Amino acid sequence: MNIGDVAALSGLPAKTIRYYEDIGLVKPLRSTNGYRTFRESDAHKLAFLGRSRALGFSIEDCRNLLALYEDEERASAEVKDIAEQHLERIDDKIAELKKMRAALAHLVDACAGDHRPDCPILADLAINTTKHRDEEQFENTA
Repeated sequence: MNIGDVAALSGLPAKTIRYYEDIGLVKPLRSTNGYRTFRESDAHKLAFLGRSRALGFSIEDCRNLLALYEDEERASAEVKDIAEQHLERIDDKIAELKKMRAALAHLVDACAGDHRPDCPILADLAINTTKHRDEEQFENTA
């Protein structure tokens, strides 16, 4: 099957499929004229990769999961370890986003949003920018 066919079956764009080939996640056959020929197993791998990426797994995690999927001697504990580590990263990101949201919500609530030029949102951004710049200058002189 050609790249258009496997793209339709896997739900991935052709550009993504080419990228996955470039980094060695899939290895389609090549005909004498250089065209890619995908097998059903390639389509299955691509769908697996698409689902893994949709769950936010990194390319390296996907590479490891795919290797484990293909290894009939695998221990499910290895798969679970990868998934648990990813879950921890997601939880950390959620906590970070909640803090970010709370800080921004506070600033939005503090801003009158009227015709006056006073704006606590801009004031806070300017303070944090100045603070960050001052910290960098201190580090460079230390």
